Amino acid sequence: MSNPPADGALPPVCVLGLGLIGGSLLRAAQPATTVYGWSRSADTRAAAAADGFTVIDDLDATLDRACEDDALIVLAAPVTAFRPLLEQVNARAPLARLTDVASVKGAVARWVAELAPTTRFVGSHPMAGTQFSGWEAGSADLFTGAAWVTCLDEDADLADWLPVARLGLAVGSRVVPCDAAAHDRAVARVSHLPHLMACALAQVGELGGELAMSLAASSFADGTRVAATRPELVRAMCENNATALVDAMDDLLAVLGVARASLASTGSLQKLTTGGHRARMIFDERGTALQSVQLDGDDLVDQLLSVGSAGGHVSGIHGSDTAPVVDAHYPDPDAAD
Repeated sequence: MSNPPADGALPPVCVLGLGLIGGSLLRAAQPATTVYGWSRSADTRAAAAADGFTVIDDLDATLDRACEDDALIVLAAPVTAFRPLLEQVNARAPLARLTDVASVKGAVARWVAELAPTTRFVGSHPMAGTQFSGWEAGSADLFTGAAWVTCLDEDADLADWLPVARLGLAVGSRVVPCDAAAHDRAVARVSHLPHLMACALAQVGELGGELAMSLAASSFADGTRVAATRPELVRAMCENNATALVDAMDDLLAVLGVARASLASTGSLQKLTTGGHRARMIFDERGTALQSVQLDGDDLVDQLLSVGSAGGHVSGIHGSDTAPVVDAHYPDPDAAD
């Protein structure tokens, strides 16, 4: 058996699924720790091995090595493959450190509780990606500067959370602690709904006929970029977050309904355009008024959740696993004065 990771060190990382996200993670984490992976696709395994990465052909053998290394196992396959993967993890590595990189967190947590209940699971989600997929689409820089959600709740074991947070930091991300339900409500509005809007906008453009499509330029291209994502991937993330997404869609339809009524009656779109501009400026200015804080103590979980919910993030972790000290950036309450 390999020696366990030293206190405060990032453990070895075992990535199951080597598409855009998993393949990028294998590349990005390699300078920080031992990394290896597995993919269901023989072609993907061959491509990753040809690029110099350690890839294991057999899933059982991969999980056995992860047990020996006390590695952090990362579920990076499509979310539709999670249930059989979790069954295999439970059979071969029931006490493993485990995380995932799916864009829904509540559903995954329920599946883990059902199928791999003794794993040391902490859900995560890097807010990074493109409309492309597969090993070839991956990049070691994909996570640089991105928000990386790490799930916490009042019953969380910080010893399980720390390796996941360290992984996010090691690949250059801003670690954002939050609970699974809050994550799902947020991404319904800023990730899942934009995918549906892109699909709808692409179809509306197509309904304009050949002339409309021939005149489409950057606004149409930017607005429909993620409609190029494989449909089954969009369905998997959206359908597994249906409740929060329906709420977001209701808000969108209400905004559009008011705008349509105003345009039809008075010819004005002032409310829509000024509101949209204001919201976009808030997005552009995010993170420009943050103060540094240091978090520690018995209520560290509560402090971390407060930082995440306020729009802050974790920037560093030091100290021991039993007494960690967390560097964070937190919105300055005086910035608006």
